[in-house]
Amino acid sequence: MSSTEDTATGRTRTAPPRGEKLADYFDSRTGIYSGKKLIRKTFPEHWSFMFGEMALYSFVILVLTGVFLTLFFEPSMGETVYEGSHDPLNGIRMTKAYASTVELSFDVRGGLFIRQLHHWAALVMIASVCLHLLRHFFTGSFRRPREINWLIGFTMFVLLIIEGFAGYSLPDDLLSGTGLRIAQGVVLAIPLVGTYLHMFLFGGEYPGGDVIGRLYSVHILLIPGILAALVVAHLIFVVVHKHTQFRGPGRTERNVVGQPLLPVYVAKAGGFFFCVFGLLSLIAATVTINPVWKFGPYRPDQISQGSQPDWYMGFLEGALRAFPAWELTLPGGYTVNMAVLLPAVVLPGLMAAAIALWPFLEAWVTGDRREHHLLDRPREHPTRTAFGCAFVAFYLVLFFGGANDVLAHRMGLSMNMITWIVRIGVFVIPVVTYIVTKRICLGLQHRDRDKLLHGRETGRLVRLPHGEFVEVHAPLDRGREYTLLSREVFKPLEAPKPHNGEGVPNPRLRRQLIRYRLSRWLYGEQVPTPTAREFALAREHNGHRLPALDGHEASGQNGQAKLAELAKHGSQASEDTGTR
Repeated sequence: MSSTEDTATGRTRTAPPRGEKLADYFDSRTGIYSGKKLIRKTFPEHWSFMFGEMALYSFVILVLTGVFLTLFFEPSMGETVYEGSHDPLNGIRMTKAYASTVELSFDVRGGLFIRQLHHWAALVMIASVCLHLLRHFFTGSFRRPREINWLIGFTMFVLLIIEGFAGYSLPDDLLSGTGLRIAQGVVLAIPLVGTYLHMFLFGGEYPGGDVIGRLYSVHILLIPGILAALVVAHLIFVVVHKHTQFRGPGRTERNVVGQPLLPVYVAKAGGFFFCVFGLLSLIAATVTINPVWKFGPYRPDQISQGSQPDWYMGFLEGALRAFPAWELTLPGGYTVNMAVLLPAVVLPGLMAAAIALWPFLEAWVTGDRREHHLLDRPREHPTRTAFGCAFVAFYLVLFFGGANDVLAHRMGLSMNMITWIVRIGVFVIPVVTYIVTKRICLGLQHRDRDKLLHGRETGRLVRLPHGEFVEVHAPLDRGREYTLLSREVFKPLEAPKPHNGEGVPNPRLRRQLIRYRLSRWLYGEQVPTPTAREFALAREHNGHRLPALDGHEASGQNGQAKLAELAKHGSQASEDTGTR
């Protein structure tokens, strides 16, 4: 018996390239090949999404510049006599923290630039987070399933304010020391625990000897570590929940339309990072901020004229200046300083609670338990948008109230007059802002409805046979028409019944009445989308210049056929989000 042997004909196996070997090495230990789906993750495009990116890039810049600053800053309240290159301060006794800040500004190569870049990046980051939160609020992206991510973002916002205040106070100059003095008064105004918190923070009677060292530990270790963890959690939730997007052709609750992570989004994000870095570097190199050498070291018996905090603390300063000097004496002779407790503790607490709890309040009022992945335009929720604008107006009134002395000097007015304007405006201006914003939103809804019925204005006039001049209206393009038709019209809850069918009183009547009234407040005024009869009348009036709806309603169940037809015209790539 003979045996046979099969051999390869004309082909020899070659060794894999080094890059493939390296990739296989890391994949066997990290599983990087399983990240293919993450690499193709889709990101929608809209200018408002860039606020979150600006905050993230500013955080990276803060970490890089903060590492440099920690190498030269000395967080000590021990006293020393300055003898450096800045002649006006020579021979003056000061803390080592202030002396090291001055030396960092004048004697360390690039030190002043890095200090100012760090400060500007902090201001830009807090501003970006504020705009990011407002974008989420006005578009309704905080709804299920993103309530936890909303709380994470709100927590980061609060921590950033504390972090900024701690970093602002570290140089121990006269301006930051004035801010610490105000913080000491706020802490002491807290009943029962205020004195204990004061001793823990300052390590003794003000100014104590430990506050700079403790703020330093909080500033470079505690809060940055928490922020880094929250940023990672925030991004993980973005990946898990998928990205929100505005309504448009091809965009549904089950997909995301946009560009993939690699290579498009990474290239854009990288370029945007360097734009933010470059712009902040340009500002830091040309615009002076926090010149501590002008203020001098902190002394408890001095205060700089026209002193102002950073902008994110301006509302607190304004509330303290505008509130009357009220005191409350409790039985037993215990005095509560209401002039500090209410504006500096209670008011910020109420404002923070309103921001943090809004998603849960809206879900409870409306009873909406659905998942929402499509964003609303602000005009589609007039009450929510008006409330948000009124909240911002309330903050701005207090913000300008914190500069009443500067405004009085610049405008030649009495500081008492400006204070009274702030006291009255804090009640009047938010109400006026609320009313005006709501009417604008409703007007924009009517305008969108009119565009659906009559088309867009072309600016071209024609003369009819009987002599009348009319403007020619052109139909909307199908993408714009789909966007306007896909708007969800929200309705308030039905009024609760005091008794059931058998005459038994409703045990939950009071709770249901509260929900009913709040739902009427939220959704009581809505402009409905056109019906089939209104479209028919509009076609007849416009000479059949509008696209026919084939007898379908523009809203409700029958309108889905029209929306599905229009949705087929989406041209961008989309990411299927599975069973959402």
